[in-house]
Amino acid sequence: MHCIRILTDEDFGLAIKEFINPKKRSGARGIILNEEGKVAILNKSNKNEFKLIGGGIEENEDPQLAFKREALEECGCEVEIDDFLGIIKEEKSQSNFIQTSYVYLAHVTKDTKELHLTTKEIDEGAKLLWLDIDEAIKQIKDCEQKLVSSKYEDVYFTKFIVRRDYFILDYYKNNYCHND
Repeated sequence: MHCIRILTDEDFGLAIKEFINPKKRSGARGIILNEEGKVAILNKSNKNEFKLIGGGIEENEDPQLAFKREALEECGCEVEIDDFLGIIKEEKSQSNFIQTSYVYLAHVTKDTKELHLTTKEIDEGAKLLWLDIDEAIKQIKDCEQKLVSSKYEDVYFTKFIVRRDYFILDYYKNNYCHND
């Protein structure tokens, strides 16, 4: 299984602390393309955050089904998975937390135009954007220095999210996009 990247506290200039029985979580996320080839991005405006579609895998849930569920919830789209890009790990030693995400490439098969956002996502000002790959990379990269905390997550946690999603998009662009 290909590992796209392992993010650690050192990526943010922080010392790595020893993990002691860390909380572990699995996620499913990735790149969803519409018929114009634009990428689905969730913009949480109250945090200045731009992120890919995805979230946690529920107990006994298949990662592919989790990704399809997240696509329907966060961008209102039914999707077909085109490829498994690999995994990306976040090792947040400051919070004793490790997340492994299964990363997919998919395309929209049906747009219901109806989002099913969580209370947290609504409170954080979440809205769906469709951006070309370069603009998606730029927005995610540029937002990292402008992030603000919410009542749900501090900036430390959110920086991992946007850096993770930047590396996913960068990996996709460098390995799947053709420069004609």
